[in-house]
Amino acid sequence: EEEEAKLQNGGFLPCPAGGVPSGTALEEPLRSCRLRCEAERRGGAAAESPSPPRSPGGDAGSRALAVPCARTCRDRAEPAALLPAPLGFTDVNLNSRNTYEVSRRRSAPEHLPHGGTAPAEPAPPPQEPAERARHRVGIAGAGSSFAEFFTRNFFTKRTKELKPAVQSAPGWKLFGKVPPRENLPKDSKIIQQEYEARTGRMYKPPPPSARRKNIEFEPLSTTALILEDRPANLPAKSVEEALRHRQEYDEMVAEAKKREIKEAHKRKKIMRERFKQEENIASAMVIWVNEILPNWEGMRATRRVRELWWQGLPPSVRGKVWSLAVGNELNITPELYEIFLSRAKERWKSFSETSTENDIEDAGASVADREASLELIKLDISRTFPSLYIFQKGGPYHDLLHSVLGAYTCYRPDVGYVQGMSFIAAVLILNLEEADAFIAFANLLNKPCQLAFFRVDHSMMLKYFAAFEVFFEENLPKLFLHFKSYSLTPDIYLIDWIFTLYSKSLPLDLACRVWDVFCRDGEEFLFRTGLGILRLYEDILLQMDFIHIAQFLTKLPEDITSEKLFSCIAAIQMQNSNKKWAQVFASLMKDNKEGDKNHSPAPKS
Repeated sequence: EEEEAKLQNGGFLPCPAGGVPSGTALEEPLRSCRLRCEAERRGGAAAESPSPPRSPGGDAGSRALAVPCARTCRDRAEPAALLPAPLGFTDVNLNSRNTYEVSRRRSAPEHLPHGGTAPAEPAPPPQEPAERARHRVGIAGAGSSFAEFFTRNFFTKRTKELKPAVQSAPGWKLFGKVPPRENLPKDSKIIQQEYEARTGRMYKPPPPSARRKNIEFEPLSTTALILEDRPANLPAKSVEEALRHRQEYDEMVAEAKKREIKEAHKRKKIMRERFKQEENIASAMVIWVNEILPNWEGMRATRRVRELWWQGLPPSVRGKVWSLAVGNELNITPELYEIFLSRAKERWKSFSETSTENDIEDAGASVADREASLELIKLDISRTFPSLYIFQKGGPYHDLLHSVLGAYTCYRPDVGYVQGMSFIAAVLILNLEEADAFIAFANLLNKPCQLAFFRVDHSMMLKYFAAFEVFFEENLPKLFLHFKSYSLTPDIYLIDWIFTLYSKSLPLDLACRVWDVFCRDGEEFLFRTGLGILRLYEDILLQMDFIHIAQFLTKLPEDITSEKLFSCIAAIQMQNSNKKWAQVFASLMKDNKEGDKNHSPAPKS
């Protein structure tokens, strides 16, 4: 009887008419799940093998298994909600435990035909009573409210409210999207008609021949856009405007061609001068190597050698000529250099480890002076020719320059290290070997002018400045008066030039050529070079005030060329009242000595 009742009820036991007791409500979920699994297994077996005729309830049960789970779980709350909740349980428990039973009852048809066979076509479901339908809607609403309570997040998320788009004024916007245009783009004919109606002029399109065709010169820029027609949504060009644009375009192309031709000629001229200079250097190198250097003492003062010297020494023989011209009055040998270098390394090591005061006092200098010299050397080396990247830390000549400067501080502790020495030593290292560079460096700084400046002998420095002003007034009187009006004294710009021998102020190749003639003529050429620089920029300096003149002379333009500078240097006459530089300087020294005698106190009788 139970099997027959299950067949008639879609494979499930019918629910008692009086409702489900509260005691059985707890067992219904497990029981209903088991019965559902058995029904699914029977349905799968029936699909694989032919089965004997079954009662109409079996077909209804198989149809009931195809109902979605969500609908089943929703509808199973119907009978449970009608029952009173057991003591200690809430409606949520009753709904969750009676869900499968409710779905099973709703999935089976309520009215089956009394017959052995099922009808050919499934009958439509009978109409539900109005009271039961209203009751089911109420149950579904209660179940959905519980479902929403358990499915929503613990932390509520504030939803973004859609704000109506505010149409901003037309134009560019820095942030955000530009609102779409309300009006669609107009047709070119409509725009043309509006333009004609507004201006009252009729437009005549230009003839096809006036349009741009097969232009010979096409510049790689936007220059040719002037010949293009306007877009379709803009008024077209008139004939006069098109012809004017064509004329402007031809003028721009002509100017571009002239500029390109001028630059090409300039490049060719520079290349020709460079090739000519290289040829002259190659021919001069043969003369210096084969004729002059083997007979140095007999040919160094000849006119031919002096003219070659003025044109610049070949780089291959420059270091050798410098060494011979500077000489070695101090009789320094490479072995002596190694001795002072080892002594300098010991001092560096002692400073880095113990820095004892007794060892430093034995070297003839105080602790503060020696430490200051070492710190200045490190600082100046990093600032020596920074564009070359060869004297900075890690560069190929960093340790070499440090060794030469350190050995000199030990060789001449009375002079020590002075800012600007690093540039002189660096130029010598670029043209000579290490020991030869140290020998030339020590003898060069032993000259009267360099020794006066590096020892900061104020009286001697003032005499050199006075001699410079004598020839300044003689050669450049207008600029001299202009400097006097601003009280611009030579020490403002000459000290940096003399301390570094122009190697910091001028380009390196031009500074080396200045060094060439300096080795030939001595200290006189240093001040003559200064006057040549003032003559080269005389017109510019006459229009400047004190501050701009000082800034300009401290940092000279980088485009200065050797031809222009040496032509200005050649125009400087180092004679004053038939007196040369040496005579003028000697007279200043004599006047200074006589002044000292007059100001000295008389001896006591």
